[in-house]
Amino acid sequence: MQEQEIVAAVRELTGLDDADRAADATRATLSVLGQRLPGDGIQELADQLPPGIAEALPSTGGGEEFGVEEFYRRVAETEGGDVTADGAREHARAVVAVLKDEVGEATFDGLVSRLPADYQEDLLSTAPSGEQL
Repeated sequence: MQEQEIVAAVRELTGLDDADRAADATRATLSVLGQRLPGDGIQELADQLPPGIAEALPSTGGGEEFGVEEFYRRVAETEGGDVTADGAREHARAVVAVLKDEVGEATFDGLVSRLPADYQEDLLSTAPSGEQL
């Protein structure tokens, strides 16, 4: 997928009213995900994303330890505007669902294995529409 296709898919899943907001949600999710992941997963993920999307990832993973609720709070803060933690949850789930399709099963499974159980249960358990991922 190209950058515009990824943003369009996120926009469709979230129902956001314009592509700029969907792009902000995508970049915010990736930025905060990059803070959470250890360094060895970041480059592999970045290599499989279009450059405009990949640049949202930090150059090395922070490996910071914070829970999934803090993850959503940070995504909301990074998105800015009037995005709440609940809105960020919906946006992040959409971004992750699109990433799953974009990066391939091996990369996605490797990414998921680096996240704690609370992320897997919440962030990865359902798509915004309620469908199982």
